[in-house]
Amino acid sequence: MSIFKLKINFEEGGRESIELPIAAGEDVLDIVLDNGIELQHNCGGVCGCSTCHIYVNKGMDNIQEISDKEEDFIDRAVRPKITSRLACQCIVLDGDIEVTIPDQSEFLGH
Repeated sequence: MSIFKLKINFEEGGRESIELPIAAGEDVLDIVLDNGIELQHNCGGVCGCSTCHIYVNKGMDNIQEISDKEEDFIDRAVRPKITSRLACQCIVLDGDIEVTIPDQSEFLGH
């Protein structure tokens, strides 16, 4: 099994970027949650909402292509960009990726 690097940046001020291992076939949501990083996931990671929205900075070609369903949910996300993806759908295929997690403080209490 191939192991790649997942670099995570945070929009939230004062948080350092970190690098974690991610294996082919794993998704970004599972890796961040397994490592105690807060990322909303109201639907439980089944592409049923837009709360695990992240930005893919590098390595878009190294993850599974975006589906029509995922695109529909990204349209409902807070501040979507051209590089927006849902962390539950960012399944690594082959290579390193770098992502930014939007500030999660606006979700607290929801």
